[in-house]
Amino acid sequence: MTRTHLKIRFHGRDTGFLRRGDAADAEPYRGYGEAEPQAAAKNPVSEPKWNFEMGSEKVLITGGLGYLGSVIAPHLGRNGCDVTILDTGFFKDAILTPPPAVKTVFKDARDINESDVKGIDAVLHLAGVSNDPFGNLSAEKIYDPTRRYARDIAVLCKKQGVRFIFASSCSVYGKGSGDAPLNEDSPAAPQTPYSVNKLQIEEDLRDLADETFSPVALRFATAFGLSPRMRFDIVVNMLAGMATTEKKIILNSDGQAWRPHVHVDDIAESVLRALRTPYRKGDLLTLNVGREDNNMKIIDIAALVAEECGGIPVSFMTGTSEGNELIKNKMIGVSGQDTRSYRVSFTKVKEYFPEFECAFSIRAGVRAMLARFREMKFDRAVFKDPKFYRLQTIDALFREGKIDDELRWK
Repeated sequence: MTRTHLKIRFHGRDTGFLRRGDAADAEPYRGYGEAEPQAAAKNPVSEPKWNFEMGSEKVLITGGLGYLGSVIAPHLGRNGCDVTILDTGFFKDAILTPPPAVKTVFKDARDINESDVKGIDAVLHLAGVSNDPFGNLSAEKIYDPTRRYARDIAVLCKKQGVRFIFASSCSVYGKGSGDAPLNEDSPAAPQTPYSVNKLQIEEDLRDLADETFSPVALRFATAFGLSPRMRFDIVVNMLAGMATTEKKIILNSDGQAWRPHVHVDDIAESVLRALRTPYRKGDLLTLNVGREDNNMKIIDIAALVAEECGGIPVSFMTGTSEGNELIKNKMIGVSGQDTRSYRVSFTKVKEYFPEFECAFSIRAGVRAMLARFREMKFDRAVFKDPKFYRLQTIDALFREGKIDDELRWK
């Protein structure tokens, strides 16, 4: 089989299917119900080694005690999967609302062995570092191990006939050129070590793929929406939290950057579809996950949130902006420009997952968050709690001597 290798250009360093648009005034869905078996793949290279009745899959989620996993795991469980989370526990206490109970093994992903995947039908690999380097740790110190253990886990899966689903990111596109949305065949231009790392792992999976192993890489757009383990260091969630607690919005850039977004509930459904896809073509299947109308400029998202909050003011961060330590970003230069600007096409995912459609617009997700914030005691202290910010959480664990420079518990 001829393989095409990515050329990376690194710049800088439960019920009821919701049709598109139906979620505008809806509460977050709890799943599409039982997924219908899709038609068999055309000319499959080989039959899968595992054989199970749909709805009884045994799924291992690495890094499942975070923002995404706390939504994905219960969603899979409601749809009949037997889910186990394997996580080191760095973010287990970032709880905004009580998370559903899920069987959990506290273990570093670097230490996974054959016994951990024995009897498993699929592995969803979420484990990794979701921020740029911090403290005195270099990008290589942080991301080289992430690449190694992702490949090691994939090798274990290949040996045991286990489906491997990798949580990749649309951030690999980094900096779009022109007005056309980027698709899975578009050149990658990652702007951060995090995005380079995602591409490197995809390349490793592509090299491992053969007639016995057909991994799936889901390139998620920037996530937003409510999760039991919340994050306020991602743009839509941050703007909604800031608007609620500060009665104003402060942007850390000029807001002109385009960015794709996807609701965390839609991410969970895409994982279920990837778990049950008949794809067996002996190569890496790479899919962008999101919806076209969630490609928006940051300034337009801010205006949307401000409108949903009664027309609160929107301004731009200065050196004296109160609380700017939580919203500043080193990828944004002194000019206020963010080099990470791109729009993404989501046509391909609909070809491979015909029944899948993202239900949540950004406005719908914002309305759901604002409604939940009003119901609970959500104030400035909650919004600014470092446990809801990945970089601050890891940095605190490091400074307090709880983890070492290998990012392991002491």
